[in-house]
Amino acid sequence: MFDIKAIRERPEAFDLGWGRRNIAPQSAALIALDTNLREKKTQLQDCQSRRNAASKEIGQAKSKGLDAAEIIKEVADIKARMTALEEDVRHLADELNQKMCRLDNIPSDDVPDGSGEEDNVEILKWGRVPEFDFEPKQHFDLGEDLKMMDFEGAARMSGARFVILQGDLAKLERALSSFMLDIHTSEFGYQETSVPFLVRDHALFGTGNLPKFKDDLFEATSGHYMIPTGEVPLTNIVREDILEEETLPRRYTTLSQRFRSEAGSAGRDTRGMIRLHQFNKVELVSITTPEQSRDELERMTSAAEQILQRLDLAYRKLILCTGDMGFAAQKTYDLEVWLPGQAAYREISSCSNTGDFQARRMNTRYRATGEKKTRFVHTLNGSGLAVGRTLVALLENYQQQDGSIVIPEALRPYMAGKKAIERHKTS
Repeated sequence: MFDIKAIRERPEAFDLGWGRRNIAPQSAALIALDTNLREKKTQLQDCQSRRNAASKEIGQAKSKGLDAAEIIKEVADIKARMTALEEDVRHLADELNQKMCRLDNIPSDDVPDGSGEEDNVEILKWGRVPEFDFEPKQHFDLGEDLKMMDFEGAARMSGARFVILQGDLAKLERALSSFMLDIHTSEFGYQETSVPFLVRDHALFGTGNLPKFKDDLFEATSGHYMIPTGEVPLTNIVREDILEEETLPRRYTTLSQRFRSEAGSAGRDTRGMIRLHQFNKVELVSITTPEQSRDELERMTSAAEQILQRLDLAYRKLILCTGDMGFAAQKTYDLEVWLPGQAAYREISSCSNTGDFQARRMNTRYRATGEKKTRFVHTLNGSGLAVGRTLVALLENYQQQDGSIVIPEALRPYMAGKKAIERHKTS
């Protein structure tokens, strides 16, 4: 979210930034609305001053035995005028706020221009794409053949886009979560955090999920929303705080359930675990100074890449173009893992620098060492990784012709030394 004062001072810069996102110029309409609002506020203040003065005049007239009827009528007229102005101010302020909180963030200078995902720029490929001497299967066929992945059973209780994992696949999912958290906490300094899965609307407003993306959320009847990502509670840990510079950067990680309505995804990835309403993800969040945030994005993305490299999963790294970045992001890297069953790279992590965009919505600031004045922090978030999609990648990349799944060496300590997942003979 932006300060309207900054838009007034640099309207061309903001319109240029939004133009890079293929958004029409916004500044003129916003400035006009703000000008009207400020004029109404000035009129209201003038009315208040005149009413106060007139009230004193009434008292003075009465003390001298003079007729104060005209002044009394003037005060009554001013009061009516103030009531109308107060309503105008409320309406205009709400309209301006609603428009301001829906404005996309301005992309960084080093983000490539483009209209959609076809304009994203590949900057790295890592690993060897596996070759098979048989036709590789997709993860849902492998999981169902193992009798450890059940979509029909999940649909009977919850509907489409849910899954039940059992036996070694359930254990492998848990192993992946523990492995990711261990790497991020022991090697990259992220603080493991357990967070609420239900939050109020102000928390979602702070991270930019509300009001623009309400249709993507599951809302409870209690006034809570189910979190669409661990980014929401992790980032809101510092909501309305003033932090000391020496405590930055702050780095948090959590394993959380994510709940998404997948609005607008009808017909996409209808089979399997790629696009579910509920799934696990290890989330990374950093709170930094503006001077640190660019380097912090590189560091965060590297942490996510390490998980893929330790699992020996081929992937590619993209920098998203202006037309494909998320609403709150200034710059985003996507990691896409190779899926042999689809013969395609699919997104498994997205790491973004939001600058002070979220901090302004949360009113989170820091005090630089030796200074009294405060500044807004920068916030970053990333997937480290999406656990379900990593499970999908393991199944497809480590599948054997007999339908068994080799367990990567890095995960075997988390699987009691087990080397492969095989279908139970009694199944």
